[in-house]
Amino acid sequence: MRQALTKILAALSILLCSSAAALKADSDSREIVSAELAKPVIRGAIVFKNYCVLCHGERGDGLARSAKLYGVVNLAIRKLDEEYLQKIVRKGGAGVGRSAFMPMWKAELSEEQINDVVSYLELVGDNVSRGEVVFKTNCILCHGITGNGKGRASHLFDPRPADLTRSDKNDDYKRMIITTGGESMGRSAAMPAWGEQLSPQEIGDAVNYLRTLLVGN
Repeated sequence: MRQALTKILAALSILLCSSAAALKADSDSREIVSAELAKPVIRGAIVFKNYCVLCHGERGDGLARSAKLYGVVNLAIRKLDEEYLQKIVRKGGAGVGRSAFMPMWKAELSEEQINDVVSYLELVGDNVSRGEVVFKTNCILCHGITGNGKGRASHLFDPRPADLTRSDKNDDYKRMIITTGGESMGRSAAMPAWGEQLSPQEIGDAVNYLRTLLVGN
């Protein structure tokens, strides 16, 4: 009897391990996620948020919390060539004949960070591109890189994270569920309330990006 029970438990253990392995195989691989997050524009967005948003604003339009401190100085980031952007980030405004309010970052940021943030500056004015960065730095663990609900952690949840590529919800609904969380909308409590961490602008940008993920777009 004991021997039979041991065999049953062993078989059950193998079955559970196989099921877990199958679920993980159906999810994004660690290599794919690492490669996505290692893209300069993704890393650059993080640098921008930590060092530049206060003055230049989330959209790079100069509408920021600190803008009123600089009088009539225009803090909007214009379309400029990469070489000029590299110079002004490294040397500051005074170093290129512009406003001395713009600090030189070469002593505080690494070469990689400077190159990365310059990559991000080239698309900071585009709401879909900004939304892609918000999505990939906050949502892919559960919803997956492509939004298909097969993120690295998706197999831990029941029900599984929503497949956003086939969503039938409108933008207002998506904005609300991202802001207030799944439970508040009668959905999975595993979906957190991102309104505590993301700004309304970031959430709006993410919703714009989600529209591009829909199958058939």
